[in-house]
Amino acid sequence: MREFSVPPIVTVGDSANLTDPVWENAEVAPDVVQFIRAGADGASTDVTCRQFRDEVVAVARGLVAAGVRPGDRVGLMSRTRYEWTLFDYAVWAAGAVTVPIYETSSPEQAAWILSDSGAVAVLVETDAHAALVAGVRDRTPELTNVWQIDLGALDELVTAGESVDPTEIEQRRAAVHADDLATLVYTSGTTGRPKGCMLTHRSMLADVANAVPVLPNLFGPGASTLLFLPLAHAFARLIQVGVVQARATMAHCPDTNDLLSRLQTVRPTFVLSVPRVFEKVYNSAKQKADASGKGRIFARAEAVAIAYSESLETSSGPGLALRVQHALFDRLVYRKLRAALGGRCSDAISGGAPLGARLGHFFRGVGVVIYEGYGLTETSPAASANLPDAIRIGSVGRPLPGVTIRIDDDGEVLIAGDLVFKGYWRNEAASADVLTADGWFRTGDLGQLDSDGYLRITGRKKEIIVTAGGKNVAPAVLEDQVRAHPMVSQCVVIGDRQPFVAALVTVDEEALPAWLEEAGLPATTPVEQLREHEGLRSEIQSAIDAANRTVSRAEAIKVFRILPRDFTETTGELTPSLKVKRQIVHKSYATEIADIYRS
Repeated sequence: MREFSVPPIVTVGDSANLTDPVWENAEVAPDVVQFIRAGADGASTDVTCRQFRDEVVAVARGLVAAGVRPGDRVGLMSRTRYEWTLFDYAVWAAGAVTVPIYETSSPEQAAWILSDSGAVAVLVETDAHAALVAGVRDRTPELTNVWQIDLGALDELVTAGESVDPTEIEQRRAAVHADDLATLVYTSGTTGRPKGCMLTHRSMLADVANAVPVLPNLFGPGASTLLFLPLAHAFARLIQVGVVQARATMAHCPDTNDLLSRLQTVRPTFVLSVPRVFEKVYNSAKQKADASGKGRIFARAEAVAIAYSESLETSSGPGLALRVQHALFDRLVYRKLRAALGGRCSDAISGGAPLGARLGHFFRGVGVVIYEGYGLTETSPAASANLPDAIRIGSVGRPLPGVTIRIDDDGEVLIAGDLVFKGYWRNEAASADVLTADGWFRTGDLGQLDSDGYLRITGRKKEIIVTAGGKNVAPAVLEDQVRAHPMVSQCVVIGDRQPFVAALVTVDEEALPAWLEEAGLPATTPVEQLREHEGLRSEIQSAIDAANRTVSRAEAIKVFRILPRDFTETTGELTPSLKVKRQIVHKSYATEIADIYRS
């Protein structure tokens, strides 16, 4: 058993709560731009710290006028936009508890979250969201108010709140303490029904207040970000709270189709994303280079970027020849990639799934350092991270200040600290399964701690495959390597209690048109007709071969099947944070899997 602990930098006082920085910022730095609010006409408006505080108070007064009481749960179903953040803080200022709902949730999911949480009100964004909620009202008996952003809900609340004395908000804020519930975040869950994680003001403040000081390049003076991940995800929510805590600037991007143009407008200094997005950025750049006849230049630039990054971890650093090559490719390739991020972005945060050392080194070599971290909703969520002065690519960093990480005898990662949640809402049995009597949270992840405290995640405890021959196989290791190929979108390794390891692979729909053109096939040819195409199978086989070189022969993928379509959130195989729901995939493709082992 190995354990590593980092002492806290900040200790959260018993009377502290998440609205405190909003009020402090308004007094200390009233004219600092806290948010950049995008208008319907494409124009942007700066929101200062003082303006934000005043808007939070105005909306909170409206919630009070509507009958929202301290401790009430209030749902929030919207894309990532300024109103999401404003409403979140207004709920806290009114002494209530925010319950995020992914805007892509099904009626069944939304009904469960609203009914299980006992939400008394919900803010939705669109007509579709309003219709969805209306369709499940018979299952949400405590729900009394539904407001819609697109119909002017916030203006409606502000008007209604004019009858409420502003001192009411001050009194409610003062009555909220650190150990009070701040939010119920329902885990999107790759299996089973979502469970409501009870995060307190203390757990979230302890996490962000200790992370901000050790990430000065991200959250320092003049820092800005463009947030496009769903704020219903605890990872994105942490950045929102961190920006307010650090008095940095944030813009929102509700539609990822507008992401490239928004990046050029906002020109953020750092971004937050999940590994799949970084993979797509890399794959897109490679495909464009191949299509324009510059594939060999890009391949060489990629090799130099990786070698340059790897040399930074040696005592001697990059040699003269490598520095010259790196400078050349910076002019030819790297600066174009940075320009796509707005031209000022030199840092990024990645979490939610393994990034992989290859991508980490590539982006650092290009000039965008990705600080990979680790955590779960239950840990508010960030428990460890690579830092500017302590980075080891391929790891998820060391514990953040105030966090202790332990590797149990069976390899499971355990976490302790003020950032650990209180348990699952109205689910004592599930809480007891993951919280030990002495305060440790059992993550369900398998990992390794080196002597310097750097953590590496090796897989999920429940996802370990045990072949018929008794060999333990961690699917994540193989899947990460297979997904590195530009033609691959998703990979699910299978083989539990079977004689060999196999894989289900989906084709990247963005990469397919260029491949079809090169293969001389009609641009409209569906993947369904290509599953046995020799050329496509050869491409995927090269990805399988690369993955197999990283493991023993007993763990290698022996057979693969190309599936007729990609996994999507709509069809149920992906969570909103783009994690694969293995059980759903296994069920949907049971015939394919049976055929693999039958043949």
